[in-house]
Amino acid sequence: MSRPRLENLDPERQKTLFEAAAEEFAANGFDGASLNQILAKSGMSKSSLYYYFDDKADLFTTLVERTISILFKQIGDFDPANLTAETYWSEFEARYAKLISIVNGNGWLVRFGGMFYALRSDPKQSAPTNRIFHAARHWVEAIIARGQELGVVRSDLPNTLLVDSAMALLESLDRWVVTHWREMTDPEKTALPRAHIDMFRDLLAARRSKAPASFCRTSNCGRRFGHTKPAGL
Repeated sequence: MSRPRLENLDPERQKTLFEAAAEEFAANGFDGASLNQILAKSGMSKSSLYYYFDDKADLFTTLVERTISILFKQIGDFDPANLTAETYWSEFEARYAKLISIVNGNGWLVRFGGMFYALRSDPKQSAPTNRIFHAARHWVEAIIARGQELGVVRSDLPNTLLVDSAMALLESLDRWVVTHWREMTDPEKTALPRAHIDMFRDLLAARRSKAPASFCRTSNCGRRFGHTKPAGL
């Protein structure tokens, strides 16, 4: 993975390096991108590059991380503590709509997304992509915890299961959007935030039944859920 020492690299040299990398990956894709070309454009030596990164996959993933950071800054600061029961779902829908608008004006972001998921699907090179999902998982955990505090997210299942399910849905939707983005019409893109947030709501929203079933954790599961054996068996 990219090493903490990267932060000690002069900000201008970092900017030059990542601009050169972005240009090379955008022009030639991940497989076709040349580290030698990136080095030539950035003025960095090969030994210096490997001082900061493990390999090309690590450099690309770090570039994606920084791109995501820039996107979040454009969307605006976000603190789960500021969410209320009334704004919980609508806030995510509004931010998703803003993200769609930004991506719609920067087509290369979709191409980077395609490269990222192609890399993630390659067992030999996917390791660096995991750290993005580890970071996303912490974010999802905080979002779910806040929703439970507000009473809008279900608590009848183990939190690890809720987080695992949300992460699986998040990645599936992201992959689908990246794959189908170019064939979607503008109205279809505009409809994505409502449709996708509704999917998360269906998965995570608190149930309002009078007697919500508890998640089965004990040997009494059958009796608790009414699955008892007939008499005499």
